[in-house]
Amino acid sequence: MSALRLPGFVRRLSGAAQAGEAGEDWAGHVRSELALELPDEDIGEDLDDCLDFYEMGSKPRCEEVEYLGLVQDARDRLLWGREPRS
Repeated sequence: MSALRLPGFVRRLSGAAQAGEAGEDWAGHVRSELALELPDEDIGEDLDDCLDFYEMGSKPRCEEVEYLGLVQDARDRLLWGREPRS
């Protein structure tokens, strides 16, 4: 009996699927960290929407700066797949 050989594109597809799953794990990790840092906020799945639809002046200035900074940092981490800035 001969061994089943998979074409290269099948192996690459399964590797891409694993990378996609790892990306979803990373995104969940980043969102859970953001939820811990901003427990009173209703953060949606799309952080770009959070930034786009945010109404300036709806929070006290110091809270606003912190909120926007945390959401932007989380969005950047999702895009670039990196740890937070120190």
